[in-house]
Amino acid sequence: MYGAQLIDALQRAAERKPAELRSAGQPGAAVPTQASPLSFFGVGGDRMRAAGCDTVVDAKDLAVVGITEILSHLPKILGLYRHLIAEADKRKPDLAIVIDSPAFNWRVARQMKRRGVPTVYYVAPQFWAWRQGRVRLLRDYIDKALVIFPFEEKFYRDRGVDATFVGHPLAELPHPTVARDDYAGQFHLDRQKQWITLMPGSRVKEVRMNLPTILESAAQLGPAYEYLLPVAPTLDRSFLLNLTGSQKITLVPDALAALWHSRAGIVASGTATVEAAMMNTPFVMVYRVSTLTYMLGKPRVKVPRFAMVNLIAEEEVVPELVQHDFTAARVGARLKEILPDGPPRDRMLEGLAKVKTRLRAPQAAPGAAQHPADRAAEIILGLLATR
Repeated sequence: MYGAQLIDALQRAAERKPAELRSAGQPGAAVPTQASPLSFFGVGGDRMRAAGCDTVVDAKDLAVVGITEILSHLPKILGLYRHLIAEADKRKPDLAIVIDSPAFNWRVARQMKRRGVPTVYYVAPQFWAWRQGRVRLLRDYIDKALVIFPFEEKFYRDRGVDATFVGHPLAELPHPTVARDDYAGQFHLDRQKQWITLMPGSRVKEVRMNLPTILESAAQLGPAYEYLLPVAPTLDRSFLLNLTGSQKITLVPDALAALWHSRAGIVASGTATVEAAMMNTPFVMVYRVSTLTYMLGKPRVKVPRFAMVNLIAEEEVVPELVQHDFTAARVGARLKEILPDGPPRDRMLEGLAKVKTRLRAPQAAPGAAQHPADRAAEIILGLLATR
């Protein structure tokens, strides 16, 4: 999503810039074309392709989570990495943009540095959460870091990285316009019931770890509610249907509309928690990884909370049920606190509103770009202009 937004913003901004500007796509490079001053290639999925990126590596092939899980996929990932670098050598980009995925992208950035290609990191790695020593990778290989969380700018600048907070792309999300009755009719939902959105993650491995307990929670809550399961772009619908079995779960294509019309959610740790906050949907955060991954990773965690919304608010806004605390009974108990009107639900809604406010960048000068992707695009094109 971030990559597609950024490409759209770059194309819009380029229309106001000299025609000789050229830029690079996530996370590799680009060459100019006759039709446009900007041409993109790199890693991406359907949204990136629709935005105009030549995806020489499909993002689905890199969607691996967990320390032990990455090891088994390492030969394939290395092959894709070499293919991307070979494409960069062939196409000779003017600038590279790497987006998120630090385990893969810092290596891409290193190769770009060796080739003299300026590199921008958009959605910088969360090195403040763990392995803080790896900040040196950004300092050594990145020319500019564009960060999307307000506390990141100071963290990176204090460690010698040229970082700018541009705001979080999700902070400017408009609320879905589809009416609840129309949405119910489209997906055959009971309008009289309250709805709960289930978001187990966007990768196959994390869905396998999270969804069974989420479904057990739904089963315990019973048929008084409708349960919506958005299908992430990185997942196959048939895969989710096999996991849900005969349980009455409605698969829907759009997470934002589901969250907007839901009374509450059960949401796996990650970007989805920010989406839920932007949709004003109270939720319980859950997460589970393999036992070995948890044992290896937990000692390295440098932050007091797991949920991104809690880190942004600097307090516990939503409950965090991680690893052994993630049980169906505990999920159900915490949901029952926030489903009815009352102080617990009101406190959570106030906290989510605070998160949304903090994710917006400081008010820009009159006439300046307002959306985070547009701010990022202006900075990127500024770097290209100095080439």
